[in-house]
Amino acid sequence: MSESSASAVVGAEPPGETPGAPRRSPFAALDVLRYRNYRLLWTGTLFSSSGLWIQQVSVGWLTYELTGSAFLLGLVNGFRAIPLLFLAPIGGVAADRFDSRRLMLTTQLFMMTVTAIFATICFTGHAAVWNIILFTLLSGVAWAFNMPVRQSVIPHTVPRSALVSAIALNSVGFNITRVIGPSIGGLLIAAVGVAGNFYLQALAYVGVAAMIYQLQLPKYDRARRDTSVWRNLLEGLGYLGTHPILRSQMALALIPVVVALPYISLMPIFAKDVLNVGPEGYGVMMAAPGIGALVGTGTIASIGSIRRKGLLLFVSLTGLGISLVAFSLSTSYPLSILLLALTGGFQMTYRTTNQTLLQLTTPDEFRGRVMGIYMLNQGLQPLGSLIAGTLAAVATAPIAVFLMGISCLILTVAAYALMPSMRDV
Repeated sequence: MSESSASAVVGAEPPGETPGAPRRSPFAALDVLRYRNYRLLWTGTLFSSSGLWIQQVSVGWLTYELTGSAFLLGLVNGFRAIPLLFLAPIGGVAADRFDSRRLMLTTQLFMMTVTAIFATICFTGHAAVWNIILFTLLSGVAWAFNMPVRQSVIPHTVPRSALVSAIALNSVGFNITRVIGPSIGGLLIAAVGVAGNFYLQALAYVGVAAMIYQLQLPKYDRARRDTSVWRNLLEGLGYLGTHPILRSQMALALIPVVVALPYISLMPIFAKDVLNVGPEGYGVMMAAPGIGALVGTGTIASIGSIRRKGLLLFVSLTGLGISLVAFSLSTSYPLSILLLALTGGFQMTYRTTNQTLLQLTTPDEFRGRVMGIYMLNQGLQPLGSLIAGTLAAVATAPIAVFLMGISCLILTVAAYALMPSMRDV
């Protein structure tokens, strides 16, 4: 399929919606909520992301409370992403081969069940490192299949002219919960313990399933399953190999995943040992990047179409590296909160812009596989988490984050020099 025909497919009006693009306005991002299917998907994102952030806060605090080990803290957080490394491409194939609605519903119900079981384990006092790792692995398996299909259906819920705002508003929803989820998680740790957090996460997944059940997506084409899974995967890799911009995007995405974003796994150490705040303060620290991300993605959503998206990617990564370096040097709690907010703003500006480029340049028939391969980058986060945890154990957490920020800056400058085509996209 040519890129022009791909654009036509992406731009198709969602079934059952009133034709026509949303009007541009100062609050243009909110206009996409008038599309019923997108509204349901977005609401589901609120529930799903709330559960995800509550889980991350709870798992990090529980692990460090049980072990006091920076290395094990990084290890446990790393195991969350391992399934993405091995299964995300298969999840992308599944997104292109199977009914999207059923696939999303199945993965959400699986996550609900696993989370409720682990909440009971914590409630009965049997939590240990091995079952924390098992829980994070099983959750990662579900996300490896859920994330590609969730991303691949966004273009089916809005017209092409509203796609930038839809993707950005999706990130806004994710970041609203990034603010609320950690704050709730930190307060619940202090009030009722980690078990209450996991029960709340399981309940959030019930809400997600309810939203997905009501979705009306394009009729499923069984002909997609006429070829083997292996051939589908090779076709996706082949399509990616013919597009230099997509290849560059995939390579560039490795920088934040491996050397920058694993900083979040060290937050319990900063909360307890560097800034000397309790679980409530820890919850605010985890929420701070979401506040910055909410502002950044909200701005992009309101602007709509952005020129020079490739240049914006490099600027965002540079800001991310500088923010991490500054955060590693801070011993002031208010200043650290501000710097974490800046970190989140740069991170999600990069992520939203990158995902918009991917969605706009990939046709329907390959979108699930391309997003699955893109999610493969997230599977490399265990490497970054292990490096971060090891550095923090050998030296200190501030030194580890300082080196991560410097590495992000060096690699971004190198990518800018080696990827001239990305600067003009």
